[in-house]
Amino acid sequence: MRDVCHRSDALTNEASMKSAPPLILTINGGSSSIKFALYQIGEPLRQGLHGKIDRIGLSGTNLTFIDPTGKQEKSCTFPASDHKSAANFLIDWLEEQTAFESVQAVGHRVVHGMQHTAPELVTQELLEELHRITPFDPEHLPGEIELIEAFRRRHPKLSQVACFDTAFHCDMPRVAMLLPIPRCYEAKGVRRYGFHGLSYAYLMEELARLGDPAATNGRVILAHLGNGASMAAVRDGKSIDTSMAFTPTAGLVMSTRSGDLDPGLVSFLARTEKITAPQFQKMVNHESGLLGVSGISSDMRDLLAQEGKDVRAAEAVALFCYQAKKWIGSFAAALGGLDTLVFAGGIGEKAPLIRKRICEGLGFLGIELNQKRNAANETLISPGTARVRARVMRTDEEFMIARTVARVLQFDAPNEL
Repeated sequence: MRDVCHRSDALTNEASMKSAPPLILTINGGSSSIKFALYQIGEPLRQGLHGKIDRIGLSGTNLTFIDPTGKQEKSCTFPASDHKSAANFLIDWLEEQTAFESVQAVGHRVVHGMQHTAPELVTQELLEELHRITPFDPEHLPGEIELIEAFRRRHPKLSQVACFDTAFHCDMPRVAMLLPIPRCYEAKGVRRYGFHGLSYAYLMEELARLGDPAATNGRVILAHLGNGASMAAVRDGKSIDTSMAFTPTAGLVMSTRSGDLDPGLVSFLARTEKITAPQFQKMVNHESGLLGVSGISSDMRDLLAQEGKDVRAAEAVALFCYQAKKWIGSFAAALGGLDTLVFAGGIGEKAPLIRKRICEGLGFLGIELNQKRNAANETLISPGTARVRARVMRTDEEFMIARTVARVLQFDAPNEL
């Protein structure tokens, strides 16, 4: 079978007409998806062929990709019952792209890094450690490890770099890391770690590039609002607190994750509904959040379209905005005030009504929105007279992975965006 799941003649012919530049491949593996992109090494890093595999483990697993010009999008459906089959399919497909011959290194987003405070070259020792800490993040780590190992099996000479999502928060004050449970569990690694670190690192570097003084000497709240949602409180460029905790399930209401819950629910549901630990884990990660409250959809766009005629959709949207508002207030208290508020992620970037509702009533913190700018999704959505700069910024985890790989391996990469 030769179709769009195989070599694209347009891509091949274009690549063969030029001397192939060296490339970095980025891999961003999620619980049911894999995003990938090729970046040309140089100044600046340039994104080429990129795409994603989604619905891994479900019917209709799909590979979608966009050609180097950014104009031609194609997709195909194939069976992938797990991350191993999806990883091998992706490598098969990439090997048929002429550009793959120029890949010098692979960078992976690794959601949980525990004590790792910086990106690292993948070694056998690191892989063994990742296997050991898999219980800390069973939703993500097994798939990410499989991707790394698949490339090691197929291309053992290719350098691979692990980029840890938790590293951004590694210097949080100890009081922000502590969880109020018996102290003996801390020795086993149970504490607040925080996630979305690659996104936050990108946003802070972009904020500095824009000349916002709060990026290096001020108080910033970063709101990454997407299918997974979290916030980080950043002072003078360092994370001092974040909403996700021991796992990415904690904190804000998300598309299918519950966010913070009363821990008494575990024993209550075990007694009354006979829910087991694995069933509870599935519920709070895949059946809760916007989907659970609305009973309709995990997609904020669907809920906004339905909220006028379905009270369940309206309540789900209201709960999301209310909880986000509370987290902004609590982080402003932790920071001792606020200079800049950044909205990012699919909801944060593209849902002006959600931003408006979150910010309503926060004038006492100095947060105001210019309604015209907000409705147009402009970069700066606060009026010039506001005490707090409110911004909308597109985050780019894949670019951050590529730049991190270039720095670790000392490729000729830019120091700025």
